[in-house]
Amino acid sequence: MDKILGHLDWSLAQTFLAVAETGSLSGAARQLGTSQPTLGRQIKAIEVQLGAELFHRQPRGFALTQIGAELVAPAKAMQDAMRQIALTAAGQQARLDGTVRITASVATSAMHLPPIIARIRKLEPQIAIELVPSDDTSNLLFREADIAVRMYRPTQLDLVTQHIGDIALGVFAARSYLAERGTPASLADAAGHDFVGFDKHLHIIEGMARAGIQVDRGFYKVRCDDHIAYWELVRAGCGIGFAQTNIGQADPLVVQLMKDVAIPPLPIWLTAHAAMRQTPRIRRVWELLAEGLRPLVS
Repeated sequence: MDKILGHLDWSLAQTFLAVAETGSLSGAARQLGTSQPTLGRQIKAIEVQLGAELFHRQPRGFALTQIGAELVAPAKAMQDAMRQIALTAAGQQARLDGTVRITASVATSAMHLPPIIARIRKLEPQIAIELVPSDDTSNLLFREADIAVRMYRPTQLDLVTQHIGDIALGVFAARSYLAERGTPASLADAAGHDFVGFDKHLHIIEGMARAGIQVDRGFYKVRCDDHIAYWELVRAGCGIGFAQTNIGQADPLVVQLMKDVAIPPLPIWLTAHAAMRQTPRIRRVWELLAEGLRPLVS
């Protein structure tokens, strides 16, 4: 199969994969940003060139024939090879000026990165920054971001990582909440209090389990997965919550509680694709991000 595809133009192989993955010309056209008639002609050209029918034309779309199905894996290998070529070529760009795309969680993007990015722009005005706040995992291998700030260690191959350090976490409550409900001195005292937790995410439940406290989702009287909104709920007095100590201790509306409670810290990792890491502008932004994030860790 590799020999069959070896003489095939990459753009045609890309069309084949798009139709195979979406099952229709319309879906492939949206994916590739081209027209259905163009893709129809390209599919015909592929079949003529290979001397084989790759799809069954059906009223609701295109279904792979047996030989078409066998060609999907080598076509994907071609796709991966082309992406690797593009990454390697981009990584050899020597100029410092250009754009660097950074992805980080919504909370990190809002609470920590703005002053760091402001400093990067001041020191390196020729570098433009694109910030992608997202709690989803952007794929560095496919250039969805140049650098990722992660709260876990990525394990994908071909990635370069640097552990910046660990951010301490603490228990906090609004002064307004404590004025009404009293200040618990220990976890046992906090049993009758309201807590703010996550809705779908299990991070807080798992963290409390590691501390020997078994609770379920129903334990939290207010739940929210958006970290920015979560913190605002705590600040407004909705209950006791958890936050990075550097954020909570700087907020005059809240008080840190039960400082002796051991909460696993939050690690910070910088991550980039190995082929892109040595691009001068990405290397420079990486260095400045590491400098800016380091004061946050213990």
